[in-house]
Amino acid sequence: MTSTAPARVGELRPNQLLHTFGVGAIADLPHLSVMLLGLEDWQLDRAQIIPEERLLAAVRKILGPQVATLRTPPYTPEETDPFGDWTRVGVPVGLFPRWLRCSNPQCNRLAPVTTGLFDLITSPYAPDRTRYVHSCRGQGRNRPTAVPARFVLACSDGHMDDFPWIYFVHRGADACPGGTLKLIGHGTTGEVTSVYVECSCGARRAMSEAYGEAAARSLPACRGRHPHLGTFAPCDAPARTVALGATNSWFAMQMSVFSLPKATEPLDHAVSQYFKQLKVLTVLDDQDAGEVLQHLQCWPELEPFGTQAVLEAIRRHTAIAKNGDTGEDDALDLATPEWRAFTDPRATDLPDFKTRRTTVPATATEWLDEVVLVPRLREVAALYGFTRIDAPEWGVLGTDEHRLAPLSTHAPTWLPCAEMRGEGVFLRFQEDRIAAWEALPDVAARQKVLVAAHRKWRAQRNLDPDDGWPGMRYLLLHTISHVLIRQLALEAGYSAAGISERIYARGGTDPMAGVLLYTAAPDSEGTLGGLVDLGRPERLGPLLDQALDAAGLCSSDPLCAEHDPRVHGHLYGAACHACLFAAETTCERGNQYLDRTLVVDTLTGPAIGFFTP
Repeated sequence: MTSTAPARVGELRPNQLLHTFGVGAIADLPHLSVMLLGLEDWQLDRAQIIPEERLLAAVRKILGPQVATLRTPPYTPEETDPFGDWTRVGVPVGLFPRWLRCSNPQCNRLAPVTTGLFDLITSPYAPDRTRYVHSCRGQGRNRPTAVPARFVLACSDGHMDDFPWIYFVHRGADACPGGTLKLIGHGTTGEVTSVYVECSCGARRAMSEAYGEAAARSLPACRGRHPHLGTFAPCDAPARTVALGATNSWFAMQMSVFSLPKATEPLDHAVSQYFKQLKVLTVLDDQDAGEVLQHLQCWPELEPFGTQAVLEAIRRHTAIAKNGDTGEDDALDLATPEWRAFTDPRATDLPDFKTRRTTVPATATEWLDEVVLVPRLREVAALYGFTRIDAPEWGVLGTDEHRLAPLSTHAPTWLPCAEMRGEGVFLRFQEDRIAAWEALPDVAARQKVLVAAHRKWRAQRNLDPDDGWPGMRYLLLHTISHVLIRQLALEAGYSAAGISERIYARGGTDPMAGVLLYTAAPDSEGTLGGLVDLGRPERLGPLLDQALDAAGLCSSDPLCAEHDPRVHGHLYGAACHACLFAAETTCERGNQYLDRTLVVDTLTGPAIGFFTP
């Protein structure tokens, strides 16, 4: 990772640039606090293009047709020379906040970096030691490190700004000329009630006045600043004080899809995947096409098949395209193509997608239709925006556009993405059994309770109360998924946070009722085989029985079982941290739309559990 001055200041994993430290997020390094800059500052010549047409079509629906590519973060393999060209390739960052405080307790000087009071000390051999220092020399010969100011401003429309220290300490009055500021903490707790900002003119103010009701009288209006873009815009949202490193300072907005087979043969699948790059070869003869092919970016992936075989596969794909039958599904529908791939009766064996069917456990034959082991899968996720203060709504298009903070000053022509590979187990439920359960009168009565809570929750957020209800089928499958994840994590060798879910729930003429539990990572964790091994009938059967047995009783019962979601407008029924809630990396709905009552009988709930004898 590089800063605006060409110096390395640290490193991050590729998937961290989507989940935790994406564009506009603050990365807290050992001695620095930096913000990742907008897409215009990234080095595209070192960013690899990732072909994933379904995901690209989905983000185009949100950001516009100008989005041309998905790319990995810029990267060059590390070399031994700490001054080589590879050290100047990475994700660009800028110092934020721009206000620093001297760490010398006898000094505590608070000033912006532009005053020249602080000097940047770089370390090519140990980038994590890069830091700013103050000239006070209050601790022997070593100049004390200047640390980032503890507080910044943010608003719900995605803006962020330096805290207005001078304005705040002088209560909005004209600042005294030549005054110097200090940020002083009393005691050892570090609470805002014991932190004060002082000016040399004698003005003094507690940071507790920057929070709560007092903040409305203490803080200026939001300036509409995007530090990652260097822009300002009109903004009507109130500014709020945010502690540096607070989890609500940045929420990723991203989408992910699985790479699905486009053909049964590995060569035809690879050609279909890279056909946009290969189309140029269709107007050339074999000799010229062979020479050009070896200079294309996708050639390393196709080289093992041989030049002639690749050219023949290109001709086959071109002929199919001319007949108007490419075999492609609607790329805007992310769930249906994946459902069809997992339920395809044919086994698939491709580099990024491998499936094989296994026997359903004897104890689950009454409700489980089939079990599909997925020894290999590839997940591609793209970051298309972010929010601050309030997390985005769960769902692709659920968040208001004005809350979506941009990744670039202009409409983006590309988006950062990350590839992850892993394994999983797919469970397909019997459609007749699901439909019969949905038709039960007691299930309909429970649905009225949950829908009323759903409507109240949306009304509290000024959203259409009649929109967004996923259906009882989804709640059932989602709850079963969480029940199984907890049990699988005990046996699979992965943490519960490392197992993710994908719920396929839809009624009507083309119904879906399935759950995919999988793990995926940019390194070897996704290939350990722990989940696939648990999908074998002799192991899956006992695990299912144990999971359902454990779901009947929560350590928070009877409070959990008696929970009425209508009281406070919650999107979950009998569910809590002790029984169903999972990590953010696991749940696709943020621990919403869960209810143990739908799965098994609870202490006080109605007897409507899907697995009730």
